[in-house]
Amino acid sequence: MVSKNVLRKLSDAELERYFIPGNRFTPEAVEAAFEILTKRGRLFSESEKISIREMILAKKQQEESRRNQEKEVWKDYITADPSAIKLYSRNTILIVALVFGTIPGSILLFLNLFTVKRYTAATLTLLIGFGFFFLQHYILSTAPHDGRFNTKYNLEIGILALGAVLLLVISVISMPKKLAYQPKSLILPIILSVLTIIMYIFFKESLSGYPIMSVLRLLGSF
Repeated sequence: MVSKNVLRKLSDAELERYFIPGNRFTPEAVEAAFEILTKRGRLFSESEKISIREMILAKKQQEESRRNQEKEVWKDYITADPSAIKLYSRNTILIVALVFGTIPGSILLFLNLFTVKRYTAATLTLLIGFGFFFLQHYILSTAPHDGRFNTKYNLEIGILALGAVLLLVISVISMPKKLAYQPKSLILPIILSVLTIIMYIFFKESLSGYPIMSVLRLLGSF
């Protein structure tokens, strides 16, 4: 956000710098500088006005292009083309990681990365997935507990969310850009989710912070 009050404190010479070709000022800042100088009595020739308008338009187009590129980075390019490569969708991985934990989420992402031959990233993904599981267990066993505010539970959820987001970032960075693919069957994600629930039976304390486990405990209380 451009503050006109700040720009008004600048001298005419300093404001003139906003019209130098190739400057890094925002289009809003250039517009504000033009408006302030005009009010101060600076007379712009028609050629100068045209040049400034073109500069502002070009800067706005550059900003729009940059925003579109950022959106494309996070976009999931799912296609119905039967010849396209088959991968687990980014949304599926994120949901599985958030609800059932980073281990099943990292396994799905590992398979995606292995399919596109990003072996180093695939290995790192598995290490992160299992590492966050043990990190959560460590936090549970060492964090203080407050009766009014469940510190352990909130730390667990925070670590779980951080792990899921980290998997998403690895997917965005490591997967080929704008790769069109067909989503794979949900059979394996469902199997991994069921196995996670089974793990809960044997490792209740380690998995207590997982959202699905809270639901199961709620159902068990009836």
